[in-house]
This record gives sequence, C-alpha cells and structure tokens, in this order.
Amino acid sequence: MRGDDRHQGMMFSYVSPEMRVPQDHPLRTIRRMVDEVLSDLSPEFSRLYSDTGRPSIAPEKLLRALLLQVLYSIRSERLLMEQLDYNLLFRWFVGLEMDDRVWDPTVFTKNRERLLTGGIDGLFFERVLALARERRLLSDEHFTVDGTLVEAWAGQKSFRPRQGKDRTPPDDPGNATVDFRGQSRSNETHVSTTDPESRLYRKSWGTESKLCYAGHLLMDNRHGLIVDARVSQATGKSEREVALAMLGDLRGNHRVTLGADKAYDVSSFVQAIRRLNVVPHVAARVEGYSSLDARTTRHATYRISQRCRKRVEEAFGWLKTIGLMRKTRHRGVAKVDWMFRFTTAVYNLIRIKNLELQT
Repeated sequence: MRGDDRHQGMMFSYVSPEMRVPQDHPLRTIRRMVDEVLSDLSPEFSRLYSDTGRPSIAPEKLLRALLLQVLYSIRSERLLMEQLDYNLLFRWFVGLEMDDRVWDPTVFTKNRERLLTGGIDGLFFERVLALARERRLLSDEHFTVDGTLVEAWAGQKSFRPRQGKDRTPPDDPGNATVDFRGQSRSNETHVSTTDPESRLYRKSWGTESKLCYAGHLLMDNRHGLIVDARVSQATGKSEREVALAMLGDLRGNHRVTLGADKAYDVSSFVQAIRRLNVVPHVAARVEGYSSLDARTTRHATYRISQRCRKRVEEAFGWLKTIGLMRKTRHRGVAKVDWMFRFTTAVYNLIRIKNLELQT
C-alpha cells in the first residue's frame, strides 16, 4: 500500500539527540575522550572567565564545535553554525538540546579569541598526549621531525614595497591588475598588507613562491602520534631552529633518535642535537657532502628510522586535506599556531581511536 506524501508538523518530540546517534558511531569514542580531556581542563577554563556578568558560550561546547569543524572540514564559522542549527549529530556532540538556539558566528569567533589568549591549545594538546601515554601508545625513544608550508590568507597583490607607494595608479581600485614581471621582490623590501607576519617562500627550486607560514611536527615513531606541533615564519632556517626547540622540550635525559629528511643534514644541526643527547638519524646527502658517517648509518636502527620517518607525511596530509591547514583562514603567527596545534590534537584523537580498534 502506498503511503501518503503528507507533511504535518509534530507539536512535541519524545526522541532526544542521544537516541538518534547510533551506539557504534565513530564520534561516540571521540566524544568520550574529549569529555575526559575537557573535564581535566575545567580549572583552566574557570581561570579565564569572570565570576560576574552574563554567561558566555561554555568553553567545553566551543571546543567541541571547533573539533567538529576540523573533523568535517567546515571552512567557516558561519557554515558551522548553520550545521549546528539542523544537524542532530552535531547538536549531540556539542551538547545542545533540540530547542537550544545556536550562537551568532561573530559571538562564536570572539569567544574563541578568549581561548586563544589563554593558551588552551597547548593544554588541550598535552592532555590528549596524556591519554596516549595512559594507553601505552608512546615510546619516548624514537622520533621524527619534519616541516611543511601553510599557505597564508593573503594574496600576491597584497605583497607591496615596505617604503613608499606604487608609482603606477591602479586601473581598478577594488581589484587592480598587477604585473610582477621584471620586478625584484623579497621579504626585506616587501611585506603583505593583509598579513604582515607571513613570508614569501618556496619549498624547493622550480616551485612557485607563496606567502606562507612554516608548520613543524615532532612525531613518535611507535604509532605515528604527534608529540609536538608548532608554527613559525617561513625562513630557510626555521625547520632546523624549531626542531632544536622541540627537542629541547622533550622530557627525560635518556638518549633518543631523531629521523628527518635531507634538509636536516647540516653540520651545525647535527652537532647541536648530539649535544642534546640525540642520535641524528637524518637522511644522508650525497656521499662526501653528508654530515653523517658510517658510525651512525651502519646500524639497523638508522634504517628503521628512515622507514618510519615517512609516516609523518600521513599527518601532514590529514592536516591539509581534512583539517583545513593547506591554506589557513587566520592571520598572524599566534592564531595560525593555535589552530595548527589544535588540529594536530584532533588528529591524535583519531589516531588513538583507530589504534584502540586494532588491539
């Protein structure tokens, strides 16, 4: 018998969002881990807010909403609020009831700024790592470091001379035609007017130069979890400088190994990490130009590190394709660093969930 195509709105609903979400949904495992992390961060949240005034967006709900934005590659806060308005799965994960109103995108963004200034990204990241340690998923012995470029939210037309103005008047004040051919442009003479902290840089010869930042990851080789994530200005030395800083912050005084690509095979870097009691398992350059010798490369652990170090590219790939970090939506090192570290923490949560399913 054919059913009637009638649309009659119901006055009441007796089904909660909790009942709508299947018990085996992947977000349930992530929600349990996130709730555990946010419970530990509750004292830090209290420190950021005043005891008087109007209640703001609960920081726990705000972080869950940001986590959904990363997981589902939602490119703007406005689209995120739209999803929260009618998506029952999103409402359940964030903690909104059926009748709760969603927040204004501008209010949501301003509340996020409070978490940025409070350093919540680092605390959230460290607590996720604590979950991995409790589950014995970290080795604390063998690591890999690598860097990538994060394209800035700034166009090439915004890269203008630091001193004076362009002599040629624009043909269109709103979107002027700019011809860079024959001009010498560098970070010393030019700066972006929309994102002054970004730098013009290219990863290798034969590739185009872009306004970008440098993203850095320090990975544990056992299960491919990220133990440190940072963003810096893109310079020719930033990869090695940030790598030294991340190694200096590692816990413990025991000897560890560090895998890396050929960009780290520099004499000053190799000597510096040796002083930190780190064995340099970096990919050797052409014979005769490498800073390593057979005392390091002859061991089986060196070959293992070279095989495991490629796993860091999986993290970079996820951050760029899913986590919206191929081209950042934020301006300034501080904001880009906040989102990069938070997105990396989300990657670790997914990695922990997948590893638990395998055991």
